[in-house]
Amino acid sequence: MQLKKIAALIALAGLSGSAFATNGYFPHGYGMKAKGMGGVGIAYGQDAMAAATNPANMVLVGNRWDVGVDYFRPQRDTSIVGTPFGFADGKFDGNSSENYFVPEFGYNKMIANNMSLGVSVYGNGGMATDYNRNPFAAYGATGNGGVDLAQLMIAPTWSYKLNENHAIGVSLKIAFQTFEAFGIQPFAPMSSAPTKLTNNDHDSSWGWGIGIGWTGQITPTVKLGATYQSRTKMQELDDYKGLFAEKGGFDIPENYGVGISWQASPQLVIAADITQINFSKVDSVGNSLNPLNLPFPFGTSPQLGTNNGAGFGWDDMTVYKVGFAYDLNKEWTVRAGYNYSSQPIPKSQTFFNILAPATVEDHLTLGATWRLASGGEVTFAYMHAFEETVKGSGSIPPLLGGGNANLKMYEDSFGVAYGVKF
Repeated sequence: MQLKKIAALIALAGLSGSAFATNGYFPHGYGMKAKGMGGVGIAYGQDAMAAATNPANMVLVGNRWDVGVDYFRPQRDTSIVGTPFGFADGKFDGNSSENYFVPEFGYNKMIANNMSLGVSVYGNGGMATDYNRNPFAAYGATGNGGVDLAQLMIAPTWSYKLNENHAIGVSLKIAFQTFEAFGIQPFAPMSSAPTKLTNNDHDSSWGWGIGIGWTGQITPTVKLGATYQSRTKMQELDDYKGLFAEKGGFDIPENYGVGISWQASPQLVIAADITQINFSKVDSVGNSLNPLNLPFPFGTSPQLGTNNGAGFGWDDMTVYKVGFAYDLNKEWTVRAGYNYSSQPIPKSQTFFNILAPATVEDHLTLGATWRLASGGEVTFAYMHAFEETVKGSGSIPPLLGGGNANLKMYEDSFGVAYGVKF
């Protein structure tokens, strides 16, 4: 019966809507307790979502399951300025779709005193924009403009305590993603497959990678941790092989990090992580749009969809997270945190990133857990990503008339989860 419940919850998580995540297109954290602490979790696992950050922490979590949902509301705006005679200038609201629900589920079982098996299911990230007034309309686009990307990760995990102080873990990261682009017809002359560029409904693909981690109790009050997730190789999105480099390739980039947690007092834990996300190593994300400045209508080869085709031009990202958890009493724990990551979009790349304006940098989080008399826990987490603007510089190709696109975004999320130790 329990296996049937787990399968049903996994299927529910697979129905998650897309969202625009906060560290690039990754979320600021995984699991509601971590989300309330700025996303920290490499050296401080708190629930059965721990494998999403560091699989070694699952054996320290013990027997438990957790299920939750995050309500996510990004606000995205674009302005185009400096086009000839102002033919494309204007302000554009990308929030025709703005409410998203992202579920999560984790289960962990001790199969020996020093070994556990579990699974964490979560939204790995995504991006979504929907412009009712299409910013590309002046260039010939019709209908709404935008994209819709959602990524789901299923992470079966083995975790093992080497001794009293050290643990390791391995996760198989099984990924599923869906994608749709619409209203970007003006880029067709730049595409190697114009009929596979836009307005082809949702396409989907599967892929896999590996996550490994270590956690060590270095002193009676200090833990260290380290984690690495390989690049997740995804099947091509065939319906968009004229948009993404490598004929529809859209892999999930490798990421890795280190963390520390300090039991400052019996009631207070302070933790911090530093993680690196290598967006630039995935061609469809990291390749520059600068080749589109070449005179493609006059004999040059197409730039979108080719093996080394243009992308969104994103830089790699280093993310800094710090958070604390304080036990007020036996019933309540409160949390707070801060998350900083320099936004990945260069000023020269803002035009194409009208579709993916991942500009936010500073995130403030709050959270709490209420322990019930029945033994269950209810956890709340709130995140606000402060408004950030990226002003373009030479971002609209001269052959489209020149000018610049300016991007702006802020975000809020509120989540709730229920967990039980058994």
